[in-house]
Amino acid sequence: MTTPTLETERPTAEDRAARRRQRRAEAWAEAAGAGWKVWLVKIVCLGIIDALAIYAILALLHGGDWIVPLIVAVGVLAINVIYLKPGLLPAKYLTPGLVFLFIFQIFVVLYCIYIAFTNYGSGHVSSKDDAVNALLIQNQQRVEDSASYPLTVLEQGGSYFFLVTTPEGDAEIGGADRPLEAVPDAEFSGDRAVGAPGYTSLDFAQIVASQSAITALAVPFSDDPNDGTLQTRDGSTAYQYISTLVWDASADTMTDTQTGTVYRDNGHGSFAADDGQQLATGWQVWVGGENFVRAFTTESIRGPFIAVTLWTFAFAILSVATTFVLGLFLAIVFNDPRMKSRKYYRVIMILPYAFPAFLSALVWQGMFNQDFGFINQTLLGGASIPWLQDPWLAKLSILIVNLWLGFPYMFLVTTGAIQSIPEDIQEAGRVDGASVWQIFRHIKFPLLLVSVAPLLISSFAFNFNNFNLIYMLTGGGPRFADASINVGASDILISMVYKVAFVGAERDYGLASAFSIIIFVLVAVISYLSFRQTKVLEELN
Repeated sequence: MTTPTLETERPTAEDRAARRRQRRAEAWAEAAGAGWKVWLVKIVCLGIIDALAIYAILALLHGGDWIVPLIVAVGVLAINVIYLKPGLLPAKYLTPGLVFLFIFQIFVVLYCIYIAFTNYGSGHVSSKDDAVNALLIQNQQRVEDSASYPLTVLEQGGSYFFLVTTPEGDAEIGGADRPLEAVPDAEFSGDRAVGAPGYTSLDFAQIVASQSAITALAVPFSDDPNDGTLQTRDGSTAYQYISTLVWDASADTMTDTQTGTVYRDNGHGSFAADDGQQLATGWQVWVGGENFVRAFTTESIRGPFIAVTLWTFAFAILSVATTFVLGLFLAIVFNDPRMKSRKYYRVIMILPYAFPAFLSALVWQGMFNQDFGFINQTLLGGASIPWLQDPWLAKLSILIVNLWLGFPYMFLVTTGAIQSIPEDIQEAGRVDGASVWQIFRHIKFPLLLVSVAPLLISSFAFNFNNFNLIYMLTGGGPRFADASINVGASDILISMVYKVAFVGAERDYGLASAFSIIIFVLVAVISYLSFRQTKVLEELN
């Protein structure tokens, strides 16, 4: 029983302030007692982190973005406060994990979502200014009867520069991102500039060793890209190159001087003519839900996407079903006490699980070879069955190999689940006159599902994204002939995403990111519904 607190016993504001000061003093005393060595290590580590953060912020600000640098600055400031302020012990332990979680999980997911709403891909990887410069350089031609510029190739910090002598006898220097500018203190040999302070002049052998990089270098004449560039083919003389395209910044147009065609910004990250023809190089822009619309409305994408989605579900379901049935059958057989040498058989059963999956897939790929594979030549007497070239046989091959790779896992988990079922429950069934099948169906199997159902769901999610097997065994082939994206009959969603993003000449990161979000939603919904259904099985306990 409590008694009322007297008014005089309640702590005053001065008492609370005194207690806060006392706790703060105790915290500082505890921190100081840790020793100067601990503080030294802490300051050095924080100094390294701060230096890297400042470098990252400056690099990100140079790219024109300010949101990510602001996040980095706030995060580093919070880290300094946490580790310099006494106390906050839980935060000191949680911060490293939270930082890595944000960098390797949250940031990746958020960036993928951002890319899904852009046109990022081949020809659309940078800013509009970079696209304009790239177009002008890509369409450059040497100016006929242009003056030749005696050239000395210079090197500084791993970058190459052109030191040229103008027809007027002046020395000028420039680089890939640095227009020509005068060099008043250049070193001359006769009437040719051969060196500049702070730079290293390359000799003939060094020029030959770096010929590809030097011949690819285009030095702008001025800040106006329409003035052209200086380029060299032999490393000793440079010539003026002018683009066949003319950039009009005020009108925001690109004009082809040879045909007179005018290309305008079409609002989708490209320059396009009135007839719809587009220049090859564009820039990255926000396109909203266009990638998702393309995935479901463009026939050359929608048809293969639906076919791949259906096969992905079929592959995941059949893989789980076949491996579970075979693994459960073997678990029941080798759990029978009448089976002799069970432990040796069990070791043999888990051997496929012990080998790396990608190596096993490559071995099976050779065995399924149509012309000299072991299956056709030995098991089928020299038959010529196109296991990996026919769409349906390729899918069957994938299921066979995945059964080989997956049944040992199911064998292990079902063996453990069966051995955990109490013997007295089974004995009660036998006393009641139940047959072996009835005991398995009404007692063992329901109790078995209670423990393995979550594993079956996780196995479904794993096979839903089983990239290694598909890519190593069939490469997703054979390819759909009518598809506008790089996708084949045996592809699943994850391998299709990889090929859309990274395989072939046309790489569409925006569409691939949209597919990734769709996959995430599908797996999340299926897993949620499946885990809800497993709660019904728990009532058996």
